Amino acid sequence: AFVPPHPPAYPAPSEYQVKAAFLYNFAKFVEWPPRAFADANSPLVIGILGDDPFGSTLEDMVRGKSINGRKLVVQRYRRTKEAVCSHILYVCPSERRNVERILNEFKDSPVLTVGDAERFAQRGGVIGFVLEDQRIGFEISVEAARRAGLKISSKLLKLARLV
Repeated sequence: AFVPPHPPAYPAPSEYQVKAAFLYNFAKFVEWPPRAFADANSPLVIGILGDDPFGSTLEDMVRGKSINGRKLVVQRYRRTKEAVCSHILYVCPSERRNVERILNEFKDSPVLTVGDAERFAQRGGVIGFVLEDQRIGFEISVEAARRAGLKISSKLLKLARLV
């Protein structure tokens, strides 16, 4: 009888499982100004703008979790106007042609913009994912974070390349 080879006990996480974990962890190391929330009970919204590459990964990761007493919720958006109530906004690869316009719309909002587009952080995003030696890393624009009124923990800044 044919016996299939055993898959590894722990398959390597996919690119978007890794990125989902980063998005969740970014929430722990960023402080939003009070104006970013309607009230003390408002959830922390992780928004996904464009064609969602995560499937259910991100929801599975944040389900039942809260940060600083705020429940985490995931919302998907097609248009930037809908996304203004997010706290972390992941700009999907499907939106790469619109990156400048999108970032321009959010530049003075207390939103942590995150994306994969080339030079995302240099173009006005707060955190850009980069691939280095087959590993996913990230760049942080301290200037974009300051403009958005976000305080990024030194622990997170140490892990990033600053631009």
